[in-house]
Amino acid sequence: MGRLEKLSNFGKMVSRFFNETDTDSNVKTLSLSEINEFFNKNFQGNLGSDLSETTYFTCLKILSETLGKLSIHLKDKENNRVYKHDTIDVLTLRTNQSMNPSTFKTLMEFNRNHYGNAYAYMKHDNKGNLVALYPLDPRSVTIWVDNAQFFNDILDENSKIYYQYQSNSKTYYLKNDEVLHIKGLTQDGISGMCIREILARTIKGSKESQKYLNNLYEKGLTSKAILKYTGDLDTRKKKELQRQLMELVHDDNGDVIPVPIGFNLEPLNVKLTDSQFFELRKYTSLQIASAFGIKPTQINDFDKSSYANSEMQNLTFYMDTLLYILTIYEEEFNYKLLTKEDRQKGYKYEFNVAKILRGDLKSQAEALTTYTTGSIYTVNEARERAGVPKIDGGDKIMVNGSYVGLDNLGMAYKKE
Repeated sequence: MGRLEKLSNFGKMVSRFFNETDTDSNVKTLSLSEINEFFNKNFQGNLGSDLSETTYFTCLKILSETLGKLSIHLKDKENNRVYKHDTIDVLTLRTNQSMNPSTFKTLMEFNRNHYGNAYAYMKHDNKGNLVALYPLDPRSVTIWVDNAQFFNDILDENSKIYYQYQSNSKTYYLKNDEVLHIKGLTQDGISGMCIREILARTIKGSKESQKYLNNLYEKGLTSKAILKYTGDLDTRKKKELQRQLMELVHDDNGDVIPVPIGFNLEPLNVKLTDSQFFELRKYTSLQIASAFGIKPTQINDFDKSSYANSEMQNLTFYMDTLLYILTIYEEEFNYKLLTKEDRQKGYKYEFNVAKILRGDLKSQAEALTTYTTGSIYTVNEARERAGVPKIDGGDKIMVNGSYVGLDNLGMAYKKE
C-alpha cells in the first residue's frame, strides 16, 4: 500500500468520524489515541499495543493488583466496622453476577491508568438499594457537560454532567449520580488523562528498542555487513546477489556463509555497549515507572537498594503514590454509594492498608506488642491482625498497673 493510498484511507476515516451523526449530536470527536493508532499502524510498522511494552505493562499490573488485593471497610464515626448496609455485599462479596470485588477493583484501576477514566454503572432496586456495579468500557463513554441545561426536561435539572454510553448499537444517557467515575490526572476536573498518551514518544521509543533486539535475535545476532567486489554489476544483478546472501544469512544451517571468489564480506560491528543501548533502555524504563509513581525496586532495579531500603520504599510507595489513589476511590464511594443520612451518621468507606504496610515477622510482633501494652489494641484485636483466632476475655484493654494519671502522682507514698 502506497503512502498516497494510506493518506486517502486516513482522510476517509476522518471524514467518517466527523460526518457520522446520531439522534443527539452532529459532531463525533476523534481521540488522540485513535489518530496515534492509525499512524503507528500504517506509517511506522506495527509495534504492538502499548501493553506489549514490558515496563508499561508491569506498572499497570502493580497498581491494578494492589487495588484489587486491598479490602474496603465501611466504618462509623467511632471507627467501628459496619456490617449491615445495602452496599456491603456488593463491595465485599459479589460486585455483579460475573465479577468479584477484587476483579472489579483491579479492572477499575486498570481503566483509570490505561484510558485515564474508569466508569461503573450503579444498579439499584425499586427500594433504592444498591444491587450491582457494572464497569463500563471507557472507549464507549462520552462525558456531556450540560451548560445550556438542554437535558433539564429529559433527565435531572440538578445535574450538569451526563454520561453517554454506546453498547450494541444502542445509546444510553446516565446521570452523574448513576455512575462511579474514577479519574486519572486531570486538567479540568471532569475528565482524566491517560499516561500512555502523555508518554507516547517515550513508550514508542521503548517499543522500538525492543523491536531492534528482536530483529537481532531473528538474524542470529548478526549485524549489517558490507560486500566488497571488483567490477560492476547492474541493478538487477545487485538485487539478486543481495537476495541470495540474505537467504544464506537467515538460513538455520547458515553458520558458515560461502562467498564467491573476488568478493569480500565485512561485518559492521555496531556494539550495543558503545551506544549505551542498555543504559538508555534502563533510563526509559525508570521514566515510565516514575510517571506511574512506581519505585525502581518494584520493576526489579536494585542497583541502589538494600533489603532494608526496599522496605522503606514500600512505605514510600504507599505515601507518595497509593495514598492519593485510595483517597480518590474513598471519596467517590462515600459520595455516591452512601446516602446523605449515612454520611450524617459518620459512615465512611476506608481501604484496609494494613496488608501492604506489614514488615517482617519481628517488626509485626514488636508493633502488636507495643499497641497491646500501650492500651491501643485489645488482645483479640492484636490476634486478629496476626491471623490467629480470638480468645475468651481478650476484648478488654490492658494497661500496666504501675501507670497512674498525672494528677495522682505520688499518691502511693502518702501516709494515711
